[in-house]
Amino acid sequence: MNEARTPETSGVSARSAGPTTPLDLLRATGYVIFDRLLPETTVDQLCAELDPWFEATPRCQGDFYGWNTTRFGSVLLKSHATHALVLHPLILGLLEAILGPHCDWYQLNLTQAVRLHPGERHQVPHRDEEMWPCPKNGCEFLVNVMWALSEFTAENGATLLWPRSSFTRLSRELDLAEATVAVMPRGSALVYLGSLTHCAGANRSDRPRTGLILSYCLGWLKQYENAFLAYPPALARQFAPALRDLLGYRIHRPNLGGYEGQDPAVLFETTSHTLPAIDAIADSSVEELHRFYARTGGPARSCR
Repeated sequence: MNEARTPETSGVSARSAGPTTPLDLLRATGYVIFDRLLPETTVDQLCAELDPWFEATPRCQGDFYGWNTTRFGSVLLKSHATHALVLHPLILGLLEAILGPHCDWYQLNLTQAVRLHPGERHQVPHRDEEMWPCPKNGCEFLVNVMWALSEFTAENGATLLWPRSSFTRLSRELDLAEATVAVMPRGSALVYLGSLTHCAGANRSDRPRTGLILSYCLGWLKQYENAFLAYPPALARQFAPALRDLLGYRIHRPNLGGYEGQDPAVLFETTSHTLPAIDAIADSSVEELHRFYARTGGPARSCR
């Protein structure tokens, strides 16, 4: 694929088959790759912070996670350099377009570092949206970003993608030869939809393949990684407010995910269990309530 520069990438190269924007490509094929989005110094810092955790973490157990793969979560506590990646403006712009229309706000679904060791077989083809077993009705539930912390090659297990599979029925009986191999240099970012069929490739090389998955989903869904256990208030307090919002320390209208009827961010100020519950509803709902009470003769009041 040829490289094309587009306004949406702010000068960053995205692979495109023509004068197509990264957002258009993501919607049309289900994925887009940004080559060398991170400078080498940032990748070096990420690896230096994460490598001790890879060494200390036992390998996975299970046919899906892989028997020759290392994975771990709570990445924001283990690598400060990951904070900037979570809030990368290019990625957030894509999320706003894909997820933004379907929720009050989107959230982090998962932070996971992954290392495929030599000899690991390829994963079963799957879609990450399968964790929510309900009709999606054409709505995207999540967007994933795979950051390449090492070279991704056909030999070392680069992600396999079936372009445009998000428009077809899910099948496990797919031809690996028809998959696109997400070959990309160190520091690149693969962005793909939760509705896209994909899998980790087989590592037939003599070196591990290392990536960092940052996954985002609609704010009203249950997250894959329980953020309140991974990052409880006492720890999340040290994070930037924008990062805390993405972890779910923000009420989702209408009145979803609160603490004692308030925005859960109140936990950074108090742990009281005697707080007044405060409406957190959409402006349209506020006006609807006002019209209702105006019609029925009841008092119309507002918290705003």
